Amino acid sequence: MENRDPDDPKGLIREAYKIDGISDGECRSILVDWALSLPPEVDQPAVAARLIARPGYPAEHPMSILLSAAATPVAGGAGRRGGRAGRLAS
Repeated sequence: MENRDPDDPKGLIREAYKIDGISDGECRSILVDWALSLPPEVDQPAVAARLIARPGYPAEHPMSILLSAAATPVAGGAGRRGGRAGRLAS
């Protein structure tokens, strides 16, 4: 049995790099599935940065480009605040 990669639990990113001629749209779909497979407490930008730093993941590959964007933390990174807390913060 293969060891699970905590940064790529389903092996989606690894497999995307193996698909010859994969499109940007296909990579986007895979990236969303990958992001949803991570536990909520995981720092997704940090995980994306670790993935693109791996050897064998070419910088010009569509997945590398998307992972680079995913590795950039979102400004204000506090996340969504809904309900009463969101109204009071405005």
